[in-house]
Amino acid sequence: MTSSKMLHRAVIALLLLSASVCADDRNTEYGGHGKLQSTARSYPDQSLFRDVLGSNSLDVAGDLRLNVNHSTGAWSFDLAYQLQALHADNLGIAGDLPAGADLLFAGLADDSRRLFDLTDVIDRGGQNVLLHRLDRLTVGYASEKAVVRFGRQALSWGNGLFYAPMDLVNPFDPATVDTEYKAGDDMLYLQYLRDNGDDVQASYVARRSLLSGDVESNQATVAIKYHGFAGEAEYDLLLADSYGDTVVGLGGSRSIGGAIWRADVVAARTDSDTRVQFVTNITYSWNWFDRNMSGALEYYFNGFGQQDGRYDPGNVTGNPELLARLVRGELFALGRHYVAGSVLIEITPLWGLTPTVLANVSDPSALFQLVSNYSLSDDMTFLASVNLPLGPNGTEFGGIDSGLAGRYLSGGPGLFAQIAWYF
Repeated sequence: MTSSKMLHRAVIALLLLSASVCADDRNTEYGGHGKLQSTARSYPDQSLFRDVLGSNSLDVAGDLRLNVNHSTGAWSFDLAYQLQALHADNLGIAGDLPAGADLLFAGLADDSRRLFDLTDVIDRGGQNVLLHRLDRLTVGYASEKAVVRFGRQALSWGNGLFYAPMDLVNPFDPATVDTEYKAGDDMLYLQYLRDNGDDVQASYVARRSLLSGDVESNQATVAIKYHGFAGEAEYDLLLADSYGDTVVGLGGSRSIGGAIWRADVVAARTDSDTRVQFVTNITYSWNWFDRNMSGALEYYFNGFGQQDGRYDPGNVTGNPELLARLVRGELFALGRHYVAGSVLIEITPLWGLTPTVLANVSDPSALFQLVSNYSLSDDMTFLASVNLPLGPNGTEFGGIDSGLAGRYLSGGPGLFAQIAWYF
């Protein structure tokens, strides 16, 4: 059965199921949003992207999301349908770039790895694509102490604010501006709450091999996490098998003089060796000139990163553990040592301004973002950011060496703008 027929039948079945279980509207919530956004990028003279795209590029996207949440007794049903349209100058340029360079551009929603193919491209031509998909599709049962959910859902673990090594399933890119919804994955999720307030969570994410298309055990993620309390501190213990690697993690958080300190250390035993990731951060809120402010500072060590600071496609290909995680969307860092920081400034109760810096301290290079979030009304918001890469050619953010003489995988200043309407 084609993905189109599968998705259409799934949507029809879900609408019928929704209509039947949602007869009592008192236990049913409907909602969603419509978003229109645009991303403009510029490319400096020595950028390989400039040779392919010109001095600048423009992406325009629309996203309609419909949410249905129904509960009856201990049972619940969640559905989220998306219709997405995209016009992007960079669609289809992968063949004009060195192998692996297309990883620098955000790809379309794709279910080729997922257990269920619930994404269908309705129409695609040139620089335009129209698709629809199911981003949430779960049935759940919750008792006083236990939760069980099966289907497409999102899961976030760990104490990282920008970089999240304990978050094994679809972590956000640290440079992502709109983080309202995390992409869902097909999983079985379990949670048990102990009498002392501790809880145990477990998940099983089944995936398909990109080569065979079959569900294979070495593509799955099986994880269990224990969250507990020790006095005023909290801690997490993680044990997982993810894509055939054994993963163990330890995390914790506690209040220190009005600030919150968090940290995670995660070790993965791969086929070749053991790689360690470490993240620690501190957050603090204060009032300055009658304005509420909240700051965050984070350090991240990436044991999968390039030790020699050479990030060109040829050298990254020689680091298969890093490359695999870049392709799977698990890692978004090529180097080993990073510092990130941000300050949320409440200009008015309706307008927040957030300067953010993501820095590779070994290069050095960085990405500076200035994010503005303004509430236009009770059901409409405006989100925008200015994105400025900093650093010389040959660095991660300043421009990776493309492998071609005098050409770099670099971008200049960029703008992002989005208006969202909620219903």
